[in-house]
This record gives sequence, structure tokens and C-alpha cells, in this order.
Amino acid sequence: EVRPDALIIEANPRYLSTPKAIEWIKQTHKPVLGWGLGAPPISGPLAARRARSRRKLLQTLDGIIAYSEGGAQEYRALNVLPADKVFVAHNAVAPRPSQPPPERGEPAHPLNLLFVGRLQARKKLENLFHACAALPAGLQPALNIVGDGPARAEFERSAEKIYPQAKFLGALHGEPLAAEFAWADLFVLPGTGGLAVQEAMAHGLPVLVAQGDGTQNDLVRPQNGWQVPPDNVPALTEALHNALETPGQLRPMGAASFRIVYDEININTMAEKFVEALNISGKRKAGSG
Repeated sequence: EVRPDALIIEANPRYLSTPKAIEWIKQTHKPVLGWGLGAPPISGPLAARRARSRRKLLQTLDGIIAYSEGGAQEYRALNVLPADKVFVAHNAVAPRPSQPPPERGEPAHPLNLLFVGRLQARKKLENLFHACAALPAGLQPALNIVGDGPARAEFERSAEKIYPQAKFLGALHGEPLAAEFAWADLFVLPGTGGLAVQEAMAHGLPVLVAQGDGTQNDLVRPQNGWQVPPDNVPALTEALHNALETPGQLRPMGAASFRIVYDEININTMAEKFVEALNISGKRKAGSG
């Protein structure tokens, strides 16, 4: 009934309906593209079988869209598809900023640290409390926690014991949330997840994040922030120390954050890359069909 001009599927062989969908679209001589985070090495039970299933699925595709440069390199390394059939559409959760970042003066003591996100155990806020408490007294920042969730009470108890300067503001939206981004000097994400990282960058903030699925490698660079190994309090403490002991670097790094989300990584450019991949793959399909 739909008769699409192309099909995009998640490049995941565990979905049993995917091969049927690919077979159906190929009967119409239309392109099928996959998308995914990448193709890291497979280990554990049935690793060889799972690797074969992944290669078999990728071989049926007319192209693959990776969400990061690292993911694209992993797909290319498999040598299943030609390199020019691997596209990159940087993972984005926010459109291109429509407003300039807020004007900020020179950072003043104490510096302002901000976390925004759902309060779940995987956010690892205890690591942030320990890292702040381990800083010299003259560098310890003001810390605001924006968000709510099932782990809030536990995090509040931890903060009271470890870093009582932390303030829990609950869930905020609209102008109250924008005011917190304007207040902050540095955005920190000590655990996994983190849809707010791009929002913080759109507000002109440098960012300090725990390494995640690889998409943050494109988003967080030495020019605009710091990445630390996950669940590593000493590394987080060292990065915080480096960020806070030289406050003059924060404003230029925040400007770099804004440039990245304005020019490179936003929903607008992500959609453009999807369209580009579809157009190129569609022309190739028409030429071969």
C-alpha cells in the first residue's frame, strides 16, 4: 500500500522480520539502507555465528548509515560494503540552535557546575560528588542537579554525605531550564545517556562527559570539552581539576561547543545526510537495475 521509494532498516540481525522486509523492497528494485552505531568486535557465546549473521545482513544492503565516524570505520573494516557505501549522519537530538548562546562574563569563584538529566543509577552522580569533594577547597564548584527520577532520593542522600553543596532543583523546562544553562560555567555528565549534552552545547557551554557508545567522540573534542573513562573517579577528578583551575579557557571552549552543534551535529544536518545517502543509493540502484 505504501510503495516507498526506499527502505531504511536498523542494521541488526536479531530482528526476525528484517530479512522479509529486505526481500520485499528488493522485489520493487528500490534501495535498502541500514543504520546503526557501528560494528564492534563480537565476543561471548555464539560469537562466530552472530558475526556471520551480521555480515549476511550487511551484504544485502545498498548502503549503511553510521551515527559516528568511529562507527563508520568499524563498518568499513568488515569489508562487506565498499567504502563509498558507508555514510555518516552524526547522531543528534536537537535542531540547529535558533538563538545565539547567552552572554556570559568572566567566570567568578566558585565556578558553576551543571548536570541535567533523568536521575537514574546509570547517571553515576555519586562519582561526580566524590570528584568535586576531592578537589582543593579553592576549586570546589557550586553544583546544581536538574532532573527527577527513581534514583533521586538515593542521590540526595549520597550528596548530603559526600558533597552537601550540591543542590537538587527537580525537573525544569522552558525558561527555568534555560536560566540554569545560562548560570552554568561547565556541563558535566558523569554516567551514560545524556541527551542534554547537545542542549548544553547549544547554550555555549564546555562539556565534560564519560565515554559512551562512540557518538560522543564526534561531539566532545579537545576544543570544547573533556572525555573520561566511564566509572573512573580519579580520571573525572583530574578532568574537573583541569577545567576549573584555568577558568579563562571555559568561554572559548563554550564558543567551540556552539559552533559544533550549529554547523555540524544537529537534526538538520543529520536529516540532510540521510537524504544524501538515499539519493546516492537510489541513483546507483537505478543505474544497476
